[in-house]
Amino acid sequence: MDSGAADEHLVQEAEKIAVALGRMFPGLCEVVLHDLRDPDHAVRAIENNLSGRQVGDPATELGLNRIADPAFPDVVQNYPNRFPDGRPAKSTSIGVKNAEGRYIAALCLNLDVSVLSPVTLALANLVATDGGHGDTPLETLRDRRAQELRRTVEEFSAERGAPPRSLSRTDKKALVQQLNRDGYFECRDAARTIADLLGVSRATVYNYAKPPSNPE
Repeated sequence: MDSGAADEHLVQEAEKIAVALGRMFPGLCEVVLHDLRDPDHAVRAIENNLSGRQVGDPATELGLNRIADPAFPDVVQNYPNRFPDGRPAKSTSIGVKNAEGRYIAALCLNLDVSVLSPVTLALANLVATDGGHGDTPLETLRDRRAQELRRTVEEFSAERGAPPRSLSRTDKKALVQQLNRDGYFECRDAARTIADLLGVSRATVYNYAKPPSNPE
């Protein structure tokens, strides 16, 4: 395959990408393929046309810069732009080089951010909270008693210089009985939580929670 045919093959492949990308984001993102081999008629394909350009229109300044300088950046990403009617856009331009290192095409994406701005504002308002209450939350949506249970277990273990799972059997039993006396077993899934913290089975937790039998 000669160089001209190879270049045309690359441009055709890029055109398939342009069409697919444009159809992926209808009404939102314009995708333009510039054939830099013919700068006076560079627009080879345009999908989701938001700028009013047509196939056969000339190259933009950025395209001309690529033609003039092979060292021009391959990708110029997320730069501010505007459509002819003044709508703000976010653009990305991707250069396509041939085997000789010369730019022969550019794939450009122009995102209409004016469409997204109201959505962004609506979402910001939706998730905003009243800042007049300081950094301290007025309430927690988690089970407060479960948090207190964990804290009690951690404090008990810290006093004995060992993590909960490394406590002796005697200490674990004493801790469970203390938790039972303090009413923590009224929490939902309390036995499961205690068992996980102490590294024992729930049956063992219930066994530890039994009060000691009085001698006859």
